[in-house]
Amino acid sequence: MILCCGEALIDMIAVPTLSGRDGFVPHSGGAIFNTSIALGRLGAPVGLLTGLSSDMFGQQLAGDLRASHVDTTHVIASDRPTTLAFVQLKDGHATYTFVDENTAGRMLRAEDMPRQLAAVSALYFGGISLACEPCADAYAAMLAQHGANCAVMLDPNIRPGFIQDQTLYRTRLNQMIEQADIVKVSDEDLDWIIPGPEGHDQKVPLLFQAGPSAVIVTRGSEGASGYLANGTVVSVPVKPVQVVDTVGAGDTFNAGVLASLERAGQLTKPGMKAMSPDALSDALTLGAEVAAVTVSRAGANPPWSHEL
Repeated sequence: MILCCGEALIDMIAVPTLSGRDGFVPHSGGAIFNTSIALGRLGAPVGLLTGLSSDMFGQQLAGDLRASHVDTTHVIASDRPTTLAFVQLKDGHATYTFVDENTAGRMLRAEDMPRQLAAVSALYFGGISLACEPCADAYAAMLAQHGANCAVMLDPNIRPGFIQDQTLYRTRLNQMIEQADIVKVSDEDLDWIIPGPEGHDQKVPLLFQAGPSAVIVTRGSEGASGYLANGTVVSVPVKPVQVVDTVGAGDTFNAGVLASLERAGQLTKPGMKAMSPDALSDALTLGAEVAAVTVSRAGANPPWSHEL
């Protein structure tokens, strides 16, 4: 199965109340949680490795995982609180304020990570879980231990305001990029990882020097491009839809990419190195299709396979 490794949290989304002031409604979320949910709904074999609280929000998250057929064998339970992300939407775009001190997800340590992974063929990492210690170091240790035997996709989903020690974060992220088979970045992520005035086509080859087999760059409404180490480039447009909000769009896109490669039998270490342009194009196409459904409705609500 595909094991998604990272945060599960509650998005507290502002909505008007009868008094006229905004209230906050709890929605299950988190970049890695969203991707696991989307994979489950697409029928891919998927599990989630995360820290979940025993509190009411943790129970909500666990229930939603089960409802979308996500394996919870590797969930690490504790009585620490759940991470909360207070979300404000403006013109469909989200800004976040996190409450993440001493939480069940953040306080994971390297010794909490599984030493053996039965029936896991691929690992997916990313999100804010790579920015906050100690869990960031725990997930880096997880990748170092198991990355050689599994296909690895990494989406750093960089939030500069969330990074307390930029040098430490860059060092850890660069080490994880070196161990990844697919690195997916937004255009903003790419400019943060490799600062400078050069265009993205000039920056992507620098990422390949670290060792990935494929790099995917998403450009919002301008679509996405996939690059192979041999210089091949494939691009797909976004599917035109009426956008309600962009919450979970990138996470769902990643699920589409992983699901497509899994269906094609290429989501293995050898399969990554031998990826064809057609396989990459198919993966980007499914990613764009499922992301379009997500942005057409409120919140991170990925589609089920029968909705496509």
